[in-house]
Formats: sequence, C-alpha cells, structure tokens
Amino acid sequence: MKTVKKLAVTTLAWSVALSLSQPILWMGLTAFKTDLDALQFPPKLLFRPTLENFLAANGSVPVLRPILNSVVESSGATALCFLFAFPAAYALAFHGGRNRNTILLGMLMTRFMPGIGIMLPMYLIFKAIGLIDTQLGLVLVLALVNLPIVVWMLYYYMREIPRDIIESARLDGATAAQQLVHVLFPLCLPGVCSTALLSAVLCWNESFWSIQMTSSAAAPLSAYIATLSGDVLWGKLSAASLLAVGPILLVGWLTQRSFIRGLTFGAVR
Repeated sequence: MKTVKKLAVTTLAWSVALSLSQPILWMGLTAFKTDLDALQFPPKLLFRPTLENFLAANGSVPVLRPILNSVVESSGATALCFLFAFPAAYALAFHGGRNRNTILLGMLMTRFMPGIGIMLPMYLIFKAIGLIDTQLGLVLVLALVNLPIVVWMLYYYMREIPRDIIESARLDGATAAQQLVHVLFPLCLPGVCSTALLSAVLCWNESFWSIQMTSSAAAPLSAYIATLSGDVLWGKLSAASLLAVGPILLVGWLTQRSFIRGLTFGAVR
C-alpha cells in the first residue's frame, strides 16, 4: 500500500512539473527550429536543429551587450540593495520597538504599488540628473524596487537569532557595524544567500522598469526581448528568451538545496 501511494505521489509530482515546464520546453525546441518549422501546424516534434536563430539574435543589436548589461545591473542592484537592507533589517529586528510591524507593512505596500503610478516622476527625476539609459540609473531603480522585499526577508532571518548573542557581543565592546559583520552575517549566511539569489532573479526578470528607463546603451535582456515581440519570428524570439531564462534556470538548479535551506532557516528549532 505504501509503495502504491508513493508511486502515485511521484507520478502526480512529475505530471505537475512537466505541465508547468511545458512552455519552457516548447520555447527551447522552437529556439532550434527554422522560421518555417516554427510556423508549421501541427507542430513538428522531429526536425533538424539549427543555430541560425541564436546567430540572428546577435544581428543588428548584438545580444551579448544586453546579456552583459543584465549581469552588471542585476549584480549591482543586488549589492546596493544589501548595502542598505542589511542595516535596516538589523535595526528593525533588534531596535525596532513597537512600530516595527507598521514600518515593515509600509515598506511592503510600496513594493506592491503599481509601477505605472510612479513612472512619470521617476522618469523626470532621472532624466533631469542624466541617468536615463545608463547602467547606474537602472541599478538605482532596481535597488529601490526590490529593497522592501529584501529588508522584509532579512528581518525575519535576523529575528531567529537569539538576542543574547547580540547582547554578548555588545558587552564585549563590539560596535553595531562589528555586530553586523562578525556576528549576524555568519549566522544569517544561509538566509542571506537565499535572499541575494531571489533579489538577483527579480532584478534579472524586471521588464517594466527596464523598458521605461533604458533604450539601447543600457538595455538588459528583458528590454531587448521586448524589441523582438513585434515580429512573428518565433524562432528568434524563443532563442532570445532562452538566453534570458537559461542562466536563471541553471543557477536555480545548482543552488536549489542551498536556496531551500535558506528559506527554511529558523523554521525548526
């Protein structure tokens, strides 16, 4: 009975996984089809694979530049986000007082605010200081957008750290900066890694602000793919999309155990 139940659960899990991954699998197949094969109906499952779509994606606007922009901007935004989020989470976790939940809720409300509501003032401010279509400008925007969720996650990781450890470090003469670097950071490392990975993924996938704040020089992959969506060249669009989601899928697969360990940090005592 247990064997049958285990087999049923495994079969159901694989069925759900295949159903959810079907769009990505189909996109991967289409990326290696010619334009003629991609438009065939019914679709051809057996075809001669080609790399022409990846070569064409590097045509008039080289795709390597958007890839590099995505790497630089996602990494920079994540680093800048942590520079402010880590001290903020520390202050809320250990010195927040009675209003910490109100502050956290207020920060999260800004995260869920529709971007279109603040797009115009953000655009005018960044245009006035010359940061439109620059890597620095998009890094600042992505850091601002993702700061609330990073603070929120780090706060709940730090809340699991016994206050006695912080008090002991304080009695030993450790400053607030030393407590952050030498005490809290090593203890929260699994949660920090998971939060950093999530922040990088959110920055990498961000399309609204990427399209609004960049045009060509600093455009990441998400904005580059948007320029291809007006055509019916499904092979080239799938190739560019595969280049965008491929690194995220690879990093997620390689770090899945560490990611889950970080998300469940402090869940079991």
